[in-house]
Amino acid sequence: MSEFLNRRWFVFGASGHGKVVVDAIERCGEAISFVVDDDPEKNGQLFCGYPVINREQLLLRRGEVDPCVVAVGDNLMRTQIAAWIDDHLFPFGIVIHPNTSIGRDVTLGAGTVVFAGAVINSDARIGNHCIINSGARVDHDCLIGHGVHVAPGCTVCGGVSIGPSSFLGAGTTVIPGIRIGSSVVVGAGSTVISDIDSGLCVAGSPARQLR
Repeated sequence: MSEFLNRRWFVFGASGHGKVVVDAIERCGEAISFVVDDDPEKNGQLFCGYPVINREQLLLRRGEVDPCVVAVGDNLMRTQIAAWIDDHLFPFGIVIHPNTSIGRDVTLGAGTVVFAGAVINSDARIGNHCIINSGARVDHDCLIGHGVHVAPGCTVCGGVSIGPSSFLGAGTTVIPGIRIGSSVVVGAGSTVISDIDSGLCVAGSPARQLR
């Protein structure tokens, strides 16, 4: 444990989502060196008490930080930023808020964040750069692809598969064994009772494709 407490993180994203990520890292007792953001108006400012720098400045401070996480809620933007960071050989960490329940044999990918109140049960596999948001529940034997965002209060029942870059809106329920494709958007409060093909936007209870 001591080697983890000596790490110094950087967080990419000085936004509302970034605030929650910073808080989770702090609650784990770990240190943050700075926050990175592409907005020039934020450069040189403080975010949650940490200085904000840009990408060019980050490259000059490579040896000061390890690991990092992308704190951006939008799936496409998060995965694009993560690809840039990976190209520049910065290592990613995994952020798990201490107020979570992680079952046995759960796999969490690099750059994934699990927020307060989330429950991930046995043998679930979560990909890289995922967000398991506050109070979300991912049950046993689920397979969550890279870059997925499971929003606050979602319930993903056992044996569900969700493809890369999909988004489950707040309060969504997915019944057991469902297959959701990649880049799917499920509206808040929906109930998913049948498989969803890739690229679709659905909503409602039961969830239906939107025109």
